[in-house]
Amino acid sequence: MNKTDLIDHVAKQADISKAAAGRALDALVGAIKTTLRKGGSVTLVGFGTFVVGKRAARTGRNPRTGAAIKIKAAKVPKFRPGKGLKDAIN
Repeated sequence: MNKTDLIDHVAKQADISKAAAGRALDALVGAIKTTLRKGGSVTLVGFGTFVVGKRAARTGRNPRTGAAIKIKAAKVPKFRPGKGLKDAIN
């Protein structure tokens, strides 16, 4: 399922226009991004939690030359599924 399919599904289930469903989805994604950017977390009970994790700096290898390269530390988004989502797919 891609974004267009998701918008179509939300519009049909909520009985709203596709434009309104698209704006709602964009608002949801924007709110999650903003919260994660500030270092917070977003919890949707029964679905899961979006959090920011930290990846330490490390040394990697260039696959072409085999030379060692330094990879900087980074913040990465993570998702932990909730019990409701786990139960729904098992």
